[in-house]
Amino acid sequence: MSLKQVIIVRQDLQLPKGKLASQVAHASVEATLQSQTETVKKWRKEGMAKIVLKVNDEKELLEYSRFAKDAGLVVAVITDAGRTTIAPGTTTCAGIGPAEEKEIDKTTGVLKLL
Repeated sequence: MSLKQVIIVRQDLQLPKGKLASQVAHASVEATLQSQTETVKKWRKEGMAKIVLKVNDEKELLEYSRFAKDAGLVVAVITDAGRTTIAPGTTTCAGIGPAEEKEIDKTTGVLKLL
């Protein structure tokens, strides 16, 4: 029984590497802050596994986010403030978990690594 967190990222935005990294960090932190304290403690003890996956566009990102929420997982959808490279209000990525690996895989297991 191991925990992980997944961050799903839109590929259609073609974000620069630095912007992509900051958006992924936002998703990871926000999902962690929304999670149960005991889950986070256990996840930290296990090494805080994080997997970054890709989706084609906003529609697909929101679809997988909805699947995860419906499965009872913590989901943090990130919308950019628009101060740098993309328009304000652009949905960029979503953090899911930390949660049991098998539960996350039920909703995101078909996605490919970034």
